[in-house]
Amino acid sequence: MIVPGSSSQLLAAALAEETGRPLATPTYDRFPDGEGLAAAPDFAGDEAVVVAATDSDEAWVELLQLQDAVREAGAERVTTVTPYMGYARQDESFGDGQPVSARAMARAVSTGTDRVVLVNPHESGVADFYDVPAETVDAAGVLADPLPTDLADPLFLAPDEGAVGIAETVRDAYGAGETDYFEKHRDRDTGEVEVSPSDAAVAGRDVVVVDDIVATGSTMSESVAVLNDRGAARVLAACVHPMLAANAVTKLRGAGVDRIVGSDTLERGCSVVSVAPVLADALE
Repeated sequence: MIVPGSSSQLLAAALAEETGRPLATPTYDRFPDGEGLAAAPDFAGDEAVVVAATDSDEAWVELLQLQDAVREAGAERVTTVTPYMGYARQDESFGDGQPVSARAMARAVSTGTDRVVLVNPHESGVADFYDVPAETVDAAGVLADPLPTDLADPLFLAPDEGAVGIAETVRDAYGAGETDYFEKHRDRDTGEVEVSPSDAAVAGRDVVVVDDIVATGSTMSESVAVLNDRGAARVLAACVHPMLAANAVTKLRGAGVDRIVGSDTLERGCSVVSVAPVLADALE
């Protein structure tokens, strides 16, 4: 059965439909003292696929409870699908006495599962932190589906040189266009950072700014403002994980983004395309 965490109900339903597996209906309760209780009272079978984005500390606890709940209900094999892995950016210790948080979370999840599937983790190396087999899948290609079919001489821009691969994946799936990345230059005197596309001309072109995750939207907003100053025709933002915390949407639209496109690894208003087909292939 497919067992959804509360943050991944739409994706879990899509995955159940894609794979033909039954969908469990967990309950998510909270006690007066603040403690949560995630349960799967209708779980049946010997295999469970727990689908849970860990976009909050509560979601992490919920995931651990669901893993334990399906074991208690008789599951002999548990696969944990984490469409968005929180703490993936904390993949090292950044100071004395600080934890490697991604490793700590991975080890905790490993105690209750036989296998882990991650979708475009911010740092791919976090898969090595799990004590069970863990694989990553690249779902960036699905972001091409909801893009307008009439993009004018499209340019797919990554936030930095290291992320060009994700822009290339979206470009290839779209079937046309060029790729480039943003460079950051810091003024030695003022300390101000200037963001600019490295090479490609943008005037009169439709530009798709592509990233794995948009959290606060600050960096992307700066980039979009530069593109508009340089005469881009339309600027669209596409990301696998639309975290869009606080006022990120307002920042992006205020900077001149024509449209924000995201997947359902995090279920937001702009989650217009599903990664379920990619995950279904991984579960075969």
